[in-house]
Amino acid sequence: MDFGMKNRLSRIFSPKTGKTVMLAVDHGYFQGPTTGLKDMKNITPLIPHADCLFVTRGILRNSIDPRIGTSVCLRVSGGPSILGELSHEDITTSMEEALRLNASGVGMSIFVGAKNEDRTIANLGRLVNEAERYGMPVLAITAVGKEMVRDARYLALACRIAAEIGAHFVKTYYCDDFHKVVEGCPVPIVIAGGKKIPEMDALLMTENAIKAGAKGVDMGRNIFQSDNPVGMLKAAKAIVHRGASAKEAFEIYKGSKKSATAEIERVDESMEKV
Repeated sequence: MDFGMKNRLSRIFSPKTGKTVMLAVDHGYFQGPTTGLKDMKNITPLIPHADCLFVTRGILRNSIDPRIGTSVCLRVSGGPSILGELSHEDITTSMEEALRLNASGVGMSIFVGAKNEDRTIANLGRLVNEAERYGMPVLAITAVGKEMVRDARYLALACRIAAEIGAHFVKTYYCDDFHKVVEGCPVPIVIAGGKKIPEMDALLMTENAIKAGAKGVDMGRNIFQSDNPVGMLKAAKAIVHRGASAKEAFEIYKGSKKSATAEIERVDESMEKV
């Protein structure tokens, strides 16, 4: 692995802990305006608290301040919308564009068990071939076919295929016996947050995944759809980087929420006096 590849990976995974808390805000590429992301200004306060931002080029160019210090992993696949067959995805963004946007990594989905699994896996191979010429890490996202169950056997299959094709790290779902998924995958795994669930449940999932060997999370809706997004990011980072328990992290989430509420009330009081 050359200097450029190692350097970019060190922007995504903390050199101190070897782990990462990524903020996924790429949902609009197939869902359109998403709750919490209809106005992309909502994520501006979150970016400094994330280790890496997972985003599409359109949002990066039009909605993100280029002066951010947070690293960027660029989604480079897409095509169908939520109304169609998602496994018809193809590569939509060039490596030249990723380099021009100063990305630290690029990511695409593979659909193991879906109609076009062969094409998406072959696309991953082509992306890795091109990315490695420039020292660019590739994230493979194990999207789940409609007929597949999110269990350890299936996710281990999908993650191992991604690693065998050459992905430098993999994003997948948490499941029972997750350690079996990690044991069969020779590259780092980060877990997807999935659909919005109660904050404590999301933190428990994060704690359990890290204990089972995950190297971090790439969480979206459980952050930006929370009633306290910054608090949830801080709580997730406490688990991932400091080994906090979900219970300890939940206190961070609640404490941050109280601080934010107090600040809003202070501003409101000041405005009333004007």
